[in-house]
Amino acid sequence: MKKVNFILVLIIVFVAVAKAQNFQQTIRGKVIDKETHQPLPGASVILINSNPVIGIITDNEGEFEFKNVPIGRQGITVSFIGYNTTEMRNLLLQTGKETVVEVELSEKVENLNEVEVKANTQKDRALNEMALISSRSFTIEQTERFAGSVGDPARMVGNYAGVAMQSDSRNDIVIRGNSPMGLIWRLDDVEIPNPNHFGALGTTGGPVSMLNNNLLTNSDFYTGAFPAEFGNGISGAFDLHMRPGNNQKTEFTGQIGFNGFELGAEGPFSKKSKASYLISGRYSTMAVMHLMGFGTGTGSAIPYYQDLTFKVELPTKKLGKFSLIGLLGSSKIDLGADLKDSSNNAYNLHGQRTKFGTSQKVVGLSNLYFFNEKTRLKTIVSAQETKNNTLVDIYKKETDTICPFYRSAYTLQKYSFAMHLKSKLNNKNNIGIGYVVDFSAINLGDSLYMEDYRKFIIRQDVAGNYMVYRAYSQYQHKFSDNLTAYAGIDFLKTSLSNDYSIEPRAGMEWKFSPLQSFTLGYGKHSQIQPPMIYFLQYNDSVNNTYKLTNKNTGLTKADHIVLGYNYLLSANLRLKIETYYQNLYHIPVSPSFKEFSMLNAGDNFGLPMVDSLQNTGTGKNYGVELTLEKFLDHGYYFLFTSSVFDSKYKGYDNIMRNTAFNNNYVLNLLGGYEFKAGKKSLMTFDVKACYAGGKRYVPINLEASKAGYETEYDWQDSYRFKYDDYFRIDLRIGFKINGKKYSQEYAIDIQNITANKSTFMEAYDFNAKEIYSTYQQGFYPMFLYRVQF
Repeated sequence: MKKVNFILVLIIVFVAVAKAQNFQQTIRGKVIDKETHQPLPGASVILINSNPVIGIITDNEGEFEFKNVPIGRQGITVSFIGYNTTEMRNLLLQTGKETVVEVELSEKVENLNEVEVKANTQKDRALNEMALISSRSFTIEQTERFAGSVGDPARMVGNYAGVAMQSDSRNDIVIRGNSPMGLIWRLDDVEIPNPNHFGALGTTGGPVSMLNNNLLTNSDFYTGAFPAEFGNGISGAFDLHMRPGNNQKTEFTGQIGFNGFELGAEGPFSKKSKASYLISGRYSTMAVMHLMGFGTGTGSAIPYYQDLTFKVELPTKKLGKFSLIGLLGSSKIDLGADLKDSSNNAYNLHGQRTKFGTSQKVVGLSNLYFFNEKTRLKTIVSAQETKNNTLVDIYKKETDTICPFYRSAYTLQKYSFAMHLKSKLNNKNNIGIGYVVDFSAINLGDSLYMEDYRKFIIRQDVAGNYMVYRAYSQYQHKFSDNLTAYAGIDFLKTSLSNDYSIEPRAGMEWKFSPLQSFTLGYGKHSQIQPPMIYFLQYNDSVNNTYKLTNKNTGLTKADHIVLGYNYLLSANLRLKIETYYQNLYHIPVSPSFKEFSMLNAGDNFGLPMVDSLQNTGTGKNYGVELTLEKFLDHGYYFLFTSSVFDSKYKGYDNIMRNTAFNNNYVLNLLGGYEFKAGKKSLMTFDVKACYAGGKRYVPINLEASKAGYETEYDWQDSYRFKYDDYFRIDLRIGFKINGKKYSQEYAIDIQNITANKSTFMEAYDFNAKEIYSTYQQGFYPMFLYRVQF
């Protein structure tokens, strides 16, 4: 309580010393064609609510600049002959940082000379012009403003319809009952591995995001039937974009929060060019929080992590624009260091010690070249490396001994080359074609300690490489301003099993009234299995040989059908309903583990390593989603989403069961309000409530577990039962202060304010010979301080 009071006193002091002079800032940006990305010189940009009206015309580069604009929420209206007018409202101007925006305008299909058409802007519409169904854009401000998101894009999208978060300890994205492993991650068109600290190789989530929201800009999120340019995923796609650094002014950011101690810088390389850099480094704050008595959410274990993110942008006159991005990070944690009393380690088994470390490096170089005003080509080369190291020991109480149990070291390297060509044939037709070639090298080694032999027995020791090939084409036709259709096809092939997939995609949007529209989409999608699955070595103890029994495992495949309805109830209030059906087939299952299915992989921290897989399993997901959203206006917003769904699978035994992700329903309610606290300060209050069906689980076979030192499960009842329903309320209070040349922000994000204990998992304590429960995150305050100058 003393710490909270201290922060409140600081806020009062800053309000008291705020000067009365009118602080101002600059809004500048660029207006481009949405399809071609060519600049639009001569576009009209007007500052909303200016009196007298302040307007400007874009220059030959499509750029504009408003100087000396009062700080606070501002907006602009952008119009151009033959294009739909667009508004950007609620831009937050602060003294410590210029506001730089990129405005995309869509060309009209029907140009009416004498009739004025006022377009109703769909504020959450995906940035990708080919996306018509199950997609939306989001602002990076939302990753911070939404209570409970703690600056993490993955946790933020957990508020959207069709998305569920399996665990407070991780940010896995479960879309429409699918495994989180079905998600595609892309950063500036570079397909990236799991962008999270403490993420196991082949998974897609983790406790702390490596993605720095201070460096991101507006991005897209897809929940099904996504365009053909996205391949090798069956549930959804996360298409993230990094903003360029300020190419006119050097700026700095310092921050302390959940994601680490941070220091960032951006600016131009010189005054004579438009080249810019953007860089930020972070280091774990968890140790400090532990010393302050708040805990880390992982018992007595302290997570250590650090990351570095950067972007360099170099425009040229003849060769186009070059961009270099980098995402580097490492993390480590020691769970259960005190083996004799490990009961306070929330996410580790009693009597067990787990030391886990990860590292990741991603570097991508791209070139964007314009052949003419209608056609552009983006060429990308990238390299990435992911490493995992794991050590597990166990404590045997009856003999008071610590025994080694498991060791592993995994490394995956990938080198990619991609080309994406997009062309706007005319105001009705857009096309896109592209291909991606990946070369991957993998090195896997792990071993188990065998009591009988008193030594480690190698379970896996393999190295290899493989290729993945992707190609796509897509076409969009606008019959009119009210009717748009899309068709595409994606091709995916891997050298691992020589399996391939040809995947048609299609969608349409019909605006049957100025405020209402129907959408319909279909997509065939497929995905390669995690590489460790193909290289799993089966130990044939009879012949003392190792076999790669999964090397011919084929692709997982799915058909998506989505029907949607949108109703713009007012300029800032939207209703959206979508219903969907997914038919999943060609799913890997195993005759030696008849209840198993790869559709359930990803429900825990690591991957299930099952041998002798066959592509004979099936599954299905279907449901209905509702979204009612009030966009930020007059200082407040709210978002209500609900999802009701069913998710089933069949293993090798052909019995229909619930998937691990079938919690049947999720309801989210968010809201926030902001107001001026004095002339130069802004107070924000945001709250979120989540109610969802309990997590599915496999019951523990107590009698079988008592016979050894491992937990034994009753797989016949796999995912038949659920834990109690999940409920949680998060609260965020923020305070933004503007000085003459800098701005500051203080915030407290209180997770699970009611301290409701939802069950995380059940496990077996082989020393106590009993089953015990661990719980999701309890009451947990997180603090943030940011300064920009």
